[in-house]
Parts: sequence; structure tokens; C-alpha cells
Amino acid sequence: MNAAADTPDPIPAATLVVFRKGRAAPEPEILMTIRSRTMSFAGGMAVFPGGRVDPEDYELAAEISGALGDPEETAHRIAAIRETLEETGLALGLEGAMDAQRAASARALLLEKRALAPVLEAFDLALDLDALTPFARWLPLGLAHNRIFDTMFYLADLGTGAVDIEVDATENTHLFWVSAAEALRMAERGDISLIFPTRRNLERLAQFATFDEARDHARQTPVRVITPEVVEEADGSYLTIPDDLGYPVTREELTSANRS
Repeated sequence: MNAAADTPDPIPAATLVVFRKGRAAPEPEILMTIRSRTMSFAGGMAVFPGGRVDPEDYELAAEISGALGDPEETAHRIAAIRETLEETGLALGLEGAMDAQRAASARALLLEKRALAPVLEAFDLALDLDALTPFARWLPLGLAHNRIFDTMFYLADLGTGAVDIEVDATENTHLFWVSAAEALRMAERGDISLIFPTRRNLERLAQFATFDEARDHARQTPVRVITPEVVEEADGSYLTIPDDLGYPVTREELTSANRS
């Protein structure tokens, strides 16, 4: 059997980079979570909230006839909204009356039903898919594990951030707000660990002084599939990505790149 036949089908996934106004510094903060070390993918790593696109996400996308004109894109944004509520307690991308108590109740119902549609109906909410801005699409291949995720990354703004967050304690162990630049410094100090896509996305996000700057950049930058490739050079092997998609750092020595 050849290598291509051994490669599993990519799993559609969605991730939400949540911004809020900075507290200790002028630059905005983003929400990150530490994945449980028991998880087979990115165990113990600092990542953005997100996860796979579930069948129920596709069903809801079909029910609203692909609100964005693309049922696949609609399903991915639904998944990003659902996973963020499930993992953090933040109700983003939703229209309707919402406060900390209702968000907590909506999250509890989501954890019970494992689908967003019953939550929308029970709390008289509507989807605000335009609140999510496409940022990137990563499809890392050739990893050490047997699951490959084809992940859409989105940006969303929480504004003041005056809301409660609470880790779900199943897939994740810790939630924290941090500027992109400080997250990179934490990684350099060894306080957190980052996989290759997360590090590259943090470097890209660290370029912006406000959410609006990041959003405008994302709108002006094409979203293409990013599949890191190993390039052999005279001084060693490097993991590389395209240099025309807004990333200030596009390669890392293979020996230091954390790919899983």
C-alpha cells in the first residue's frame, strides 16, 4: 500500500481567535486555552478555541440554506461559534438577549444537546455569521498522529471583554487572555508550548495594534490552504509556508518546529 493510501481523510475543523481590549497593555488580548495532555492532538499545547465541524453543524447550515451562499462555509462558522461557547462560555456570533447568566445556561444546554440548533430555539437567538472574519486555512499533512485537521481560522471581537469565561475541563485545562506578543514571549520562556500553526498565527496577529487592524488585514489577504512543507537547504531542514499570505515568519528549523 502506498503512502497516499495510508493518509487519512482530513477532518473539517474551525477555530475562533477571540479579541478583547487589552488590560495591562495597549495591544489587544486574545483568548487561548491549554489542551488536556490526554488529548491525542496537540495535547498540553496552547491553542485558540475550536474543534471539528460536527454533522449537526452541517444540518443547521442546510436548514438556513447556507446563509453565506456557501453551506460549507456556513457550517464552519457555526462550528466555530458552537465550539467557543462549549469550551469557554463566550456567546459570540449570536444575536439576541445575552448576559452572563443566559450565556451560562446556553452553554449548559449545548453541553447536554451537543448541537447549537436547540440552543438557538430555547434562548430565541439567531446566528450572526458576519461577526466572524475568515483569517486563514491550515491543512498540515505528514504529522506523527493519525488524524489530519483541515482548519478554518476566524477572527471575532468581544469588545470590552466584561464577561465570564470558564474552562470546560474535558478537552482543556486552562483559559487565559494574553496579547499575541506576550504569548510568543511565554513560549520562548517555556511557560507554554505551541504547535507550528499556532506560533505562525500568533506572529501574524502580533503585527496589529487593534482588532480593526487585524480584521482589515484579514479581509485584504486571500485565504488559501496552507500546507507546511519541508525544504532542505545547505544549513539544514526547514518547515516552510507560502510567503504571500500575511505571515511575517514563514519558516522554522525542522528540529525546533512542533508539529503535533
